[in-house]
Amino acid sequence: MSGRAEVRAWRPGLPGVVEVLHAYFPSHAYPSHTHDAWTVLIVDEGAVRYDLDRHEHGLAQAQVSLLPPHVPHDGRSVFPGGFRKRVLYLAPDRLGGTDLIGAAVDQPEYVDALLRHRIHQLHRVLSDGREDLEAQSRLTLIEERIQQHLTRQVGEPGSGRVGPLRDAGVAGRLRDLLDAHVADGLTLEDAARIVHAHPAHLVRAFSREFGMPPHRYLTGRRVDLARRYLLDGHPAAEVATLAGFYDQSHLNRHFKKVLGVTPTSFAGP
Repeated sequence: MSGRAEVRAWRPGLPGVVEVLHAYFPSHAYPSHTHDAWTVLIVDEGAVRYDLDRHEHGLAQAQVSLLPPHVPHDGRSVFPGGFRKRVLYLAPDRLGGTDLIGAAVDQPEYVDALLRHRIHQLHRVLSDGREDLEAQSRLTLIEERIQQHLTRQVGEPGSGRVGPLRDAGVAGRLRDLLDAHVADGLTLEDAARIVHAHPAHLVRAFSREFGMPPHRYLTGRRVDLARRYLLDGHPAAEVATLAGFYDQSHLNRHFKKVLGVTPTSFAGP
């Protein structure tokens, strides 16, 4: 690790996430402070020791830490080389409100490989900033998993507290919605409201029924749409917008991933 602090912070366009922070601190120690948001923290290098509500805790790379709003905590490196971390700050109403703060104070660390992997995936998506439906889907599964920890109801991967795993009706209605909004897209919250299903159940039911999550299905449909526009003679830059991609590089990346060639090569002479 280098000897200089590195910080990248931004506010993503993802409802419920008020800030994302990626940081490396070789020597910085946080004084006692509070946040008005839920702090979801993972460590990628080193380890962290912190006091929460006057009780000492530690966070290693295999764990996830959840620091509740309005509760004093500090932070410092366990080792001389410092630590590298990634943080999601969630709006205070996203995990059920203040009634779960006590549960987080009692147990702020979780050894949960599934949860940590999902958080890692969401950070990757947010760093790119172009996959709205994927970010929404990943966040809703993270929040559900954290709520299960807070209420001591953690189930096996794929299980949930909201309805059965398999629900062909819900999955089919979501597919119809995605087919109707290929280019303009729709939010997971809007889809859940229309289908009358919890967002996490919606994602799980679709993935179970069709063998892929909703965001991957939508991307595939957009690639199909892009193919048609390309074969009609539209230039790739125009096709990206017409097919619902963020820009031409976004189209190129997904097009090549699906078909093995760039849009220009696909529709070339």
